[in-house]
Amino acid sequence: MFPCLRLSSLCDLHTLQPIISQRSFICQQLVQRYCSSKADQYDLVVIGGGSGGLACSKEAAILGKKVAVLDFVDPSSQGTTWGLGGTCVNVGCIPKKLMHQAAILGHHLKEATSYGWTYPSNEPATHDWSVLVENVTNYIKSLNFGHRTALMDKNVQYINAKGSLLDGNRIMTINKKNEKKQIYADNIVIATGMRPKTIQEVPGMTENSITSDDIFWLNKPPGKTLVIGGSYVALECAGFLSGLGYDTTLMLRSIPLRGFDQQMADLVLRHLEHSGVHIVRGTPKSNTKQKDGRLEVTWQSGSDVYDTVLLAIGREANTKDLGILDIGVDVDQNTGHIVGGYGGESERTSIPNIYAIGDILHGRPELTPVAIQAGKLLARRLYGTSLEAMDYELIPTTVFTPLEYSCVGLSEEEAESRFPDEIEVYHSYYKPLEYSLPHTSSEHCYIKVVCLRQFPHKVIGIHITGPNSGEVLQGFAVAMRTDSLTLQVLQSSVGIHPTTAEELVKLHITKRSGLDPTVSEC
Repeated sequence: MFPCLRLSSLCDLHTLQPIISQRSFICQQLVQRYCSSKADQYDLVVIGGGSGGLACSKEAAILGKKVAVLDFVDPSSQGTTWGLGGTCVNVGCIPKKLMHQAAILGHHLKEATSYGWTYPSNEPATHDWSVLVENVTNYIKSLNFGHRTALMDKNVQYINAKGSLLDGNRIMTINKKNEKKQIYADNIVIATGMRPKTIQEVPGMTENSITSDDIFWLNKPPGKTLVIGGSYVALECAGFLSGLGYDTTLMLRSIPLRGFDQQMADLVLRHLEHSGVHIVRGTPKSNTKQKDGRLEVTWQSGSDVYDTVLLAIGREANTKDLGILDIGVDVDQNTGHIVGGYGGESERTSIPNIYAIGDILHGRPELTPVAIQAGKLLARRLYGTSLEAMDYELIPTTVFTPLEYSCVGLSEEEAESRFPDEIEVYHSYYKPLEYSLPHTSSEHCYIKVVCLRQFPHKVIGIHITGPNSGEVLQGFAVAMRTDSLTLQVLQSSVGIHPTTAEELVKLHITKRSGLDPTVSEC
């Protein structure tokens, strides 16, 4: 292009001046590429140190590439911050499951007497919130350390700073001391995830409320708590808080578990209420801090005073200060998520060498294992010999409410919409054996399998509420991915007895038949 110039001479500013004045995009790339310190040049820079970003960066490093990860946590509205690992490790899946388990153990303690266990005294067991939080946060910090160690082992450069895109290759980093530095990357992956929404328009709601970014790090017991929202996060938090002994109210502004099968969502909600969670329907109007520090919340039909108000009304794309709009990255106007699918690749953005993975990507399941898988496959396509793309269909998931709800495939509503008058639903109400001695209610333990009505009755959706339903469903989700799971295959399989999982292979009653689906025999 410029035969009189050698690349080694490009750092002579006098030589570069006429080139720069031409404002050639290609020249700008050459200037940046060869005038930057080689220490600041990378094959791949990942912005976001969550599960997906870490997986992508390590996979690229394994394939011999020079990789950096940028990660910086903006404090929540209550000032909460955390370490490397993203939402799942710090304020999501991991602490949520541990607190869910703490609540389940409390329930099991009450049932233990039916199995012959006795306590030294007649006093009920008590729970210490501070011990739980200390142990949970210590475990999280060990995972933070493990992630940093793993990056070091793979020779991935960890940069504790925010990243802002200046163009398709240049990134401005800003650390906690407000120190700025430019780095360069051939390819960029955005994996910044999402953060909880707040209700800005309601007086006092943002400043007087916590979110899921705060609850797992809360030093003092939450006390009487109002959880606002119908998301899975809201239902899970309400469930474990009530299970730990706190007076808990769930305020629903609309339907619960939007996007999930609504019959199953109703079972989950009714079991929450059966477990002691108070349910109110309405929209908050104000959240006022009283002199004693407690919070008075008003809504259309009433008011009450709480020690803690937890907002769980959904999450929004974490794209603040990324600079993506300034450089032309296509973003969905309604959700703020980055639009992928360019060049026939789900993760490629409107700028060819910039990609997005995980929750930040528009229209994709917002789940940690999805981000991890997508990140690994993307790195292999970029730097390996693989052509395998992420398959976003048939993704299983579990809602960790006191009675877990797991599903894979289509909801009944989606199936009916996609295949009008062509589906058959097999279902049953069942009783887990462990419920028998303590006479635990099983009225919300339910299974349904959605099939195509035409032979061979392909299974297109499985739903189950019950104890450990996530563990039950994983294997069935694998079977569905073979694209050969049919009703006959399911019914001809021999169950493991006595388990909850065997109830899936025993299904034989359809909804259309109108017969009672309650399992009465062993």
